[in-house]
This record gives sequence, C-alpha cells and structure tokens, in this order.
Amino acid sequence: SSPLLSSPLLSSPLLLPSPPLPSPSLSSPLLSSPLLLSSSSPPPLLSSPLSSSPLLSPPLLSLPLPSPPLSSPLLSSPLLSSGPRTQTGKTAAGQTGKAVKAVKSGNTVTSTRYGKTGNAWSVVVKNRVPRAATSRAERIWPGGVIPYIIGGNFTGSQRAMFKQAMRHWEKLTCVTFIEKTEEESYIVFTYRPCGCCSYVGRRGNGPQAISIGKNCDKFGIVVHELGHVIGFWHEHTRPDRDDHVTIIRDNIQPGQEYNFLKMEPGEVNSLGEAYDFDSIMHYARNTFSRGMFLDTILPSRDENGIRPAIGQRTRLSKGDITQARKLYRCPACGETLQESTGNFSSPGYPNGYPSYTHCVWRVSVTPGEKIVLNFTTMDLYKSSLCWYDYIEVRDGYWRKAPLLGRFCGDQGPEGLVSSESRMWIEFRSSSNWVGKGFTAVYEAICGGEILRDQGQIQSPNYPDDYRPSKECVWRITVAEGYNVGLSFQAFEIERHDSCSYDYLEVRDGPAESSPLIGRFCGNDKPEDVRSTSHTLWMKFVSDGTVNKAGFAANFFKEEDECSKPDNGGCEQRCVNTLGSFKCACDPGYELALDKKSCEAACGGLLSKLNGTISSPGWPKEYPPNKNCVWQVVAPTQYRISMQFEPFELEGNEVCKYDFVEVRSGLSSDSKLHGKYCGTEVPQVITSQYNNMRIEFKSDNTVAKKGFKGHFFSDKDECSKDNGGCQHDCINTVGSYVCQCRHGFILHENKHDCKEAECKHKVHSPSGTLNSPNWPDKYPSRKECTWDINTTPGHRVRLVRYTHTWIQNTHTPGHRVRLVRYTHTWTQSETGTHTPGYRVRLVRYTHTWTQSETGEIHTHLDTEVRLVRYTHTCIQRQTGEIHTHLDTETDW
Repeated sequence: SSPLLSSPLLSSPLLLPSPPLPSPSLSSPLLSSPLLLSSSSPPPLLSSPLSSSPLLSPPLLSLPLPSPPLSSPLLSSPLLSSGPRTQTGKTAAGQTGKAVKAVKSGNTVTSTRYGKTGNAWSVVVKNRVPRAATSRAERIWPGGVIPYIIGGNFTGSQRAMFKQAMRHWEKLTCVTFIEKTEEESYIVFTYRPCGCCSYVGRRGNGPQAISIGKNCDKFGIVVHELGHVIGFWHEHTRPDRDDHVTIIRDNIQPGQEYNFLKMEPGEVNSLGEAYDFDSIMHYARNTFSRGMFLDTILPSRDENGIRPAIGQRTRLSKGDITQARKLYRCPACGETLQESTGNFSSPGYPNGYPSYTHCVWRVSVTPGEKIVLNFTTMDLYKSSLCWYDYIEVRDGYWRKAPLLGRFCGDQGPEGLVSSESRMWIEFRSSSNWVGKGFTAVYEAICGGEILRDQGQIQSPNYPDDYRPSKECVWRITVAEGYNVGLSFQAFEIERHDSCSYDYLEVRDGPAESSPLIGRFCGNDKPEDVRSTSHTLWMKFVSDGTVNKAGFAANFFKEEDECSKPDNGGCEQRCVNTLGSFKCACDPGYELALDKKSCEAACGGLLSKLNGTISSPGWPKEYPPNKNCVWQVVAPTQYRISMQFEPFELEGNEVCKYDFVEVRSGLSSDSKLHGKYCGTEVPQVITSQYNNMRIEFKSDNTVAKKGFKGHFFSDKDECSKDNGGCQHDCINTVGSYVCQCRHGFILHENKHDCKEAECKHKVHSPSGTLNSPNWPDKYPSRKECTWDINTTPGHRVRLVRYTHTWIQNTHTPGHRVRLVRYTHTWTQSETGTHTPGYRVRLVRYTHTWTQSETGEIHTHLDTEVRLVRYTHTCIQRQTGEIHTHLDTETDW
C-alpha cells in the first residue's frame, strides 16, 4: 500500500510503496500529527522540522532499506517512488525536479506527478485504511530502549549536544538511549540531503536514519527529531486542531499547502491529552510563510484574550512529557537520576507505602563511571524469596539487565556497585502490610579496572562541566595479542602551559610507573593513542577552581591488519588506521564499491601539451564525497593555461562545500591561484611554472552539473635570458615580443632599445606619464615635453604621481607652471568674460608678464583673491599645468 507522506515542510506530499507487514492495532498519545499507514503496515514516515533542502530518494543509509514514507517540515520538494527511490524535487541550491500532489478521497489516494514538460499522470492506490503511527505495536521501541550510533562525520561538540538531547528525553520520560551493541533495530545519527528528518517510531529490520543536516545541529531541533523517533507527529495536524488554531492558506508558500492538512479522527490518537500549543512538535506561526511577518498558523485567543506562543524549540512541554509517559507506560512513581550523587525513597516514606505500588528509578551517570548504591533504611514486608514486596537492583539500563539482588524485610544489602554507568532499581508492593518503606543514596565513582575490548570513557559529568577536586584512574585491558587504541571525540580541560591544574595523563602500560605517553589539557584534541601492549593506564585530575566540559574518548583493541599476508585484502595499498584499516589506490585510480579493489578514477597525472578534464559524471551531476586531483606537467620553460567553459558547483561564499582549487605546482601547499565554486566561470589561469595542480572536492549533500576545462601549454621564451630582449619581454601564445620603456623605441632587430625623441602629444582623457627609462634612472641631458590637449572647458589634473622636484628659488618645494594653456579670454576689467562667470586667482605672489608663457609662484597657506585685474589675454593658446605636493591652482 502507498501511505501519504505527512509533513509540514515538504513542498508537496509523498507516495511510496511499502512491503506488507502484520497490522496489530495500538493507540498512541504522542502523535502530534498523523502517520498514515495502510492495513499492510508500511514502515513509518520521515518527519523533519527544519530541513532547508529536500529529502532525496536514495536510501537514507548506505544499507539496503525498505522505502518508508517520509515526513519532513522543511523539505523544499516532494519525493515519489515506485520501487527503488530516485532523486526528485528541488534541493536547497535550487535543483529542479518533479513535484508531487496527493489527493485523498475516501479510502483512495490519487497522486499526480508533474514533469518539466508539464505533462501529468495519476496513480490510484485503493483500499487504504490509515492509522496513527504508534497504533501498531511494532512501532513502539521495546522497553523504551532505543539503540543509537553517531556517524563519524560529526564533531565532538555535535556529539555532545546529541547526547544532551537524548539525556533530556531520558530525564523526563522512561525512554532510554543506549549505544548500539548487538541490537537489530537502531537509529543512526547521520547527514542526509533531507536536512533534518527522521522516521517516526521504530521502523524495525535494521538501521533507520535520523538526519541532522546543515544548520540543524541545535539542541531544540535534535530534541524535536528524537520526538519523531519516539513516536510523535506534528501537533498542528491533529483532527481537533481547528478548535485551537486557524490555518491562513493565503499566506502559505505555493506548493506547501498540503503540510497544513489535518488528519482524520481515526488516524491520530492523542490518548485524551489536550491540544498542546507549547509542544516542541508544534510549528511556529510563520512556518512556510510567504513573508517573515505573515502568519500561516494563528492560535486562538485564550480566556484572557491572548494568543499562545507556538513553535518553541527549547525543551519538552508538560504535554510532551505526559504523552511520552503514557505511550511507553512509564511507572507512576520513580524517575531518572542523572546527577553524580543523589537519593530516593519509596512513596510515603516514612509513613508507609501503598499496596500494589510499582516504581522504577534509573540511575545514569557519565560513561566511564560506576554507581555505588546504599540502602540507608529498609522496612518492607518479608516473604520467602521476597515474593510479595521487594526491591530489585539490576546492573544496567533496563529490567532485563543482570540482577544484582532482590531484597525485602528490614535488612538492606551492603553497598552495590555497577559494572558500568547505569543501574536499574525497581520497587513493587502487593500486600496490605504497612511498612515504612526504604531510603537509598547513590554516588558515581570514576575510574576502575576495565576488562573489555571496546567502550567509552568520559570525564565525570560529561558533557556538562566536570566536578572540582576529582581524581579518576582507569586501567584498560583488552585481549592478549592486541594493543589498546584510544581516540578522543571531544576535549576541553582547563589550559595551562605545563598542565599543572586540570589534566589527563595517559601511560603505556598497567600502572602509574609505566612510560608516559602524554599529559594533556586545553582545548586541542590529542592525537590518537596506541599502546605497545594490551593495557593502558589513564588518570584524570581536576583542582578546585576552573571546570570545563572535560573529555570523551573511545577505546578498543587494535591490530595492524595491513601486516597480514593478504595485505588486508587490498588490491593496491593498505593503510593501517587506529582501530581499523583502509584500502587505497595508486594515483589515477580510486576504490571500487567493494572498497578493496581499484578502478580508473578522476584525476591523475597528465603530461600532454593540451587536453581536457571534467568533473566525474559530466555532463550529469557529480557524485558525493569525491576528491579528484589532476597534476598537469609540461616540458621545462613551458607554462600551462587552464580555461573552464561550463562551470556549475554548489555555491558558498567561501567555497566550503564543493569547489575546484588551481595551484602552480604539484603539491597541496603550492601557490594557490584560486578556489572556485558557484556558477561564475573563472578567468583563464596561467601557471607560474611548468606544472599545475587542479583539485576538485564534493561533499555529501547538494550535487550540481560540475565543470569541463581545457588546458594548453605554451613555451615561455621570456623565462630564459629575458627572451633576448634588452628591456621587457612579453610572452604571447605561440611567440613573444620585446618592448621598450618610456623614452626608448624598439631597434630594427626587434630586441634592442634606443633612445627616442622625448616629445609626446597626448589627446586621451586620462593616462600615465613616465620619465625616460622609468623605473630605472633617466638618462642625462634629456628634455621631455608632454603636450596634453583636452576639450575646451576642461582642465588637466595630475594625481597619484611619484617624482623628485627641484626646489624653486622663489618658493622652496612649491612650483606651479602654466605653459601654453588653452582658453579664450575677453577684455574686461571686471574679470568677467562670460556673463555669470568670473576669474579667480588664488595663492599667488607674482605679477603677470606680457609673455605667452608665464609662471605662478605660490607659497603655503597664502590666498590672494583678485577681483579686478588689468591684464588682457586675447590669444587662444594651448598648454599644461604642472603641480606638485598636492597643490592645485584654480582659475
């Protein structure tokens, strides 16, 4: 059957086929928006509140998965699949694809997909009976336990934030997140084109993705996505939503209207909980709005006439907590304790506990710590085998963990110690006998002996600040014949030059006297550590002052797989890494899909004089996670030019995601000519040497058409003996030319230069003047003139010049010379030759002569204004004004 994808941020609905599954019925209190499932129980849908790009159709994981419907509030376009999912939709970068429209009529859903040509066709799916996601037992995580894996592409701070979000759910509900070990079904924190999206509820049969894409790594957003994993839909799609909010359809972006459809009463079961404006699963007022200040969802006014706020992404609301506890049938009493120390007691203590009571306390401290539990008082009904009233303590996170003991009567056990960082305490009463009950205290202790092949160690209270005055010592022992590998995921310890205050010390062996590997502090993650034996010793120390987030590190048994006779199974090269190994290929090859054999790849060494390179898959979209390096080598004395024609890469101001780098040289640190992305075609790039490096990288999100480039090599005759030119040698394609400096002309032999007559007539509106042989010394006995002719009504201004002036005897350091100027003067004693104009003479200390050529001698800070003069200029002359030292003469 083909369920309708329900999502507040997809640009259109989604239809996907799914395999038939059994279909038991189960109601759910946590679905804030509907999951449409047929009677054959397809997998749950994907839901996302913040994705800026669409959920692309390839599976969310590289593993083979069924094709569940996807629900996402921020996907910019829909997904339609009939069989294997194929990429459709419009990505964040504007990639054009297909839109999907789904219309429900009774038990039939009609889907219409529009191609680029505008043609449309319909698919009708009959006999569809939708139900809420967690109405089915297989959608509930057994025991509320959700195994997880965090992908390796996330930073230490991101990992810490994911764990904080999981601990937030654990603290307020009875859901438990554990690192995956042998579990079949689990979630994977990953990074997919959908941005922020997740399956709703437990999909089963393997991994399911929770994608935390670009700009989605915020605490509230991750809490929201985990809500989908647990079983929540979006609040505004509840059947009763019209009693609480108004959908303003005119303000909704075109193509996003379906995200605001409400579900049928039989599709959502909120378990009697009231509509929750404050839910972390509710959309904001302007989600998918045509404008920032236009509402798409308008909450109704309360009894005080106030519209409630909606769309918070800060914490779980009271309604969220209540629904989650109902959905997973959390005990009425008990709680999750996450502090390093704490206490708890039976209900009503010391006045007696009620009969038929069931309480569960879950103690969860930092990985790498252990829990010590002591019962300070105990007064329970005593029976054989503690059959009626009892306390059970288990060494782990749930009721199936190893039993540490079952206790009743008035004699509590000695201190109980967990083997890891979690402990389960369950209390049940079934008799009418009244006893006081019990009280208990616990404390987290750090350090200890660790006899495992893999695990995690964290500083106390991580990812929150570690406690003051702590000292923790761990001794890690793995199987004989292996080494211990230690890889840090996050590291933030008080900085000091010699790490004297807070520090982590690591030693190669079983004791404090073993060889020191390093003492670490500050914010820089230490390099991976490998011991020389099967033991490793660690000590963490904090003083009583500054406290930081601490550290998180994974340990595991380590071996050199590449030393085996089969070269680790690699066809060409085997590279040993900490905790694993990887195969690599020689230049010009890349790993095949089996990750062991090699095949011809993009990039390589090119020694031709000219040729063409292109991005992988050209002219189709390039694949994700590609790294191609072309090394172009030409003969000595040649230069290489690269000219790109089509050019279309994922754009970013700093070319952070997909880009092309061009360098002069063959190494990755050679001179960089430029880093290019987007759609603007780079200018022709010419190398400084006889080799060039072109590197192309793509990330795992948006893909574009790529690029195609032509390179050609040209001999640089100027690189040897200046091409035989006396002055300047200019290289050209296929040849070269010699040029002479100012004041010289090229000799008939086209290489030498000889002095030229230094007279210049200039008619251009702007230009540059140079003394002969500039920037070298000008020759002696030279007289140069520049005759600059401008349009009447304009004047010549000399700016940004460099010169050494000869001091004038009239005014040292300042001279203005007027030579053969161009103007027509009228005979007037009032200084006016055209009505409305007058002549103004400023900064002068001289009397005009009757010659055609005159000088104006000026000095600083002197201004003389002549409003009546007795000179007559009737001849039209041409000339020039020479100024220096930022002195300007106005006429």
